[in-house]
This record gives sequence, structure tokens and C-alpha cells, in this order.
Amino acid sequence: MGDNRVTIIGPAGQEPHYWLELWRYRELFLILAWRDLAVRYKQTVVGVMWALIRPLFGLIIFTIIFGHVAGLPSEGSAPYPLMVFAGMLPWTFFSTGLAEASYSLANNANLLSKVYMPWLIVPTATVVVALVEFLIGVCVLLALLVWYQFLPGWQIALLPAFVIFLFIATMGPSLWSTALNVRYRDFRYVVPFLVQFGLYVSPVGFASSIVPEHWRLFYSINPMVGIIDGFRWCILGGQTHLYLPGLAMSAGAVGLCLWLGIRQFRKVESSFADLL
Repeated sequence: MGDNRVTIIGPAGQEPHYWLELWRYRELFLILAWRDLAVRYKQTVVGVMWALIRPLFGLIIFTIIFGHVAGLPSEGSAPYPLMVFAGMLPWTFFSTGLAEASYSLANNANLLSKVYMPWLIVPTATVVVALVEFLIGVCVLLALLVWYQFLPGWQIALLPAFVIFLFIATMGPSLWSTALNVRYRDFRYVVPFLVQFGLYVSPVGFASSIVPEHWRLFYSINPMVGIIDGFRWCILGGQTHLYLPGLAMSAGAVGLCLWLGIRQFRKVESSFADLL
């Protein structure tokens, strides 16, 4: 008699050792991240320069509107453009990672129907690509520090910790929006609106210290508030103060968003094959 066994390519959520599967497929994770990075700037005129143009354009707009027109103060004696870019850097990573991860499963529908993998790899690889663009932005930051002859303090040594914090903060909403975008395709129109709204309610073009003291802790429910404040504290050193209660509030919000994102993703993962 012949072998009648059938191999079924199903969602990784059916595997009993789901998280170990992620480690086993780490090479595929790197391949997907490299592919996404190469495809993103393929057939573009300026290529990877877009990773420089976007934050620099935002820097110019926010400096003119908030710094010159509105006359908002900087942090201490730090140059206003430097303060703005210290906020643009984490926000650009967050917004890019969230937007790209939201469409990652839908854009890889053909691959996912043919190759077995833990599907959590796909949006995570997309966020890692945003991390590469973030590193390019760090090069721009170094150039600005030299231009303004601004020397960071010892706090700069803690910047990698806030980068990890930023990555975790991006993964939570990204997994949540990825799962919703598979089930409800019109959700792709909601994500750009949320990103645009978040830009104006986050302290990107202004210092969070201008928020009234009795509202500041509540304002820190926005996870990006604590992260942006942390970036500025690391980069601007003694020119800014780290609001610890707000940082703790933002950290709690990040943890909650990550838990909700993973929970939502795992909850609907078993239905991805039918929806894609």
C-alpha cells in the first residue's frame, strides 16, 4: 500500500512549542528582513536616501511651525532643531514599523500559503527593517550634534536601552493592527489616520514639559511620551529632565499594548490561512 500521509501547511499557532519555533526559523526571519529592505527601495530614484529625507523634512516643518511661528521653547539651552530631531527619531521608527507591519501578512499571502513558518516572524521582520532606517537616522543625529557642537552627557550610554524599549513599544500595536488588517481589509485606511493623529498628540515638535503638571502623568498614557522623553534625556543630557512617573506610566502602557497585540495575533492566527 502507498503512503497516504498528507502534509498540511497550517498556522504556527497549532504548534505546541510556538515560541521555540520562532528561534528555529531565525534564518528565515533574517532572509525576510533582508528581502523587505531590498524591495522597499527597488526602482526608486534616490533609494535609501528616503530614510534621510523623511525625518529631515519633518525636522524642517516642525522647527518652522513650533519653533518660529508658535515660539515654543526648547529643552534648556539645547538648539531647538536638535530637540525636535531627538523626538523625530523614535517617532519615525514607530510610525514606519506600524504602517509597514500592518500590511505585512496581506502582502506575503502567496508565500504564507506555500511555506510553513511561525507567522509572527513576518511582521517582526518588517519592524526590524524599520530599525535599519532608524540607524540611518542616528547618523543624521550625529551630524547634527557636530553641526551644533553639542556634546551629549553620560546619559547617552543608556540610549540602547531606550531603543529596545522603542522596539517593544512598536511591536505591540503592530501585531494588533496586522491581525485586524487580515480580517478587515478596510483597516488599512485607519492606520494612516492613527499615525497622523499620534504625531500631533505626541511630544515630537515640542517638549512634554510644556504640558501642565496636573495633566502630565495622564498624558504619559501615550507610550511614545515616555520614549521620546527618554531619547531626549539621553541625547540632550543635562538640558532636560526625565519625568520618572511618566516614564513608568508609559512603560506600563507599552507592556499592556504588547500583551494585547500578542493575544490578538495568536487569537486569530488560526484563521489567517482562510482569510489571506
